[in-house]
Amino acid sequence: MFYLLQSDTLQKAVTAVVAPPEKISMWSLLEKGGWIMYPLYMLLIAAIFVFVERLLAIRRASRIEPNFMSIIRDNIMTGNVSAARSLAKNTNNPVARMIDKGIQRIGKPIDAIEKSMENVGKLEMYSMERNLSILSLIAGIAPMFGFLGTIVGMVQLFYGIASTGEYTLNTIAGGIYTKMITSATGLIIGLIAYVGHNFLSTQIDKTANRMEAASAEFIDILQEPTR
Repeated sequence: MFYLLQSDTLQKAVTAVVAPPEKISMWSLLEKGGWIMYPLYMLLIAAIFVFVERLLAIRRASRIEPNFMSIIRDNIMTGNVSAARSLAKNTNNPVARMIDKGIQRIGKPIDAIEKSMENVGKLEMYSMERNLSILSLIAGIAPMFGFLGTIVGMVQLFYGIASTGEYTLNTIAGGIYTKMITSATGLIIGLIAYVGHNFLSTQIDKTANRMEAASAEFIDILQEPTR
């Protein structure tokens, strides 16, 4: 009888040792970060919203027909300036608006035409870069919120030790959770915003290069009859 009880106790102990640890969901893990997580959630939502909105706007701005400048050239070379103006006016992208301004200034000195087109280009660049600074701001402050969570977690840790007088795993677990989860979340959100900002900046630079190439080609078209 004693042998059976001893075997049963040993079997239960072995089962308890080899039992798999209790699984925890990602949401439950994030909740352990405390109230600091809510500002981080808001920053993440803002970063995603700004990135998607700017990405769609920049893609619309960079969309231009491959033969757009060829048609402009043919119309101007044949003296059909009104057709060139109509095409540029009815095309909704920065390149077309810049060319439209140049067509309006035909007959004036080349320097004046270039200056007018340059001013339009600056306005279009400003329009594409609108709200892009929000991503840069989020990339900077999200890790700071994470570090704030680290401070809050350490305060909870020392408060728990001071309250119980015990330095046990249960005492320090809450503070460690807050410290690690908020720090990791803040860094991840900051990284997402940083990558998104640089990606959009690269797309804007590509569009700006297309605008500069179109501007140079338009000036060449105006000077071509006098060569």
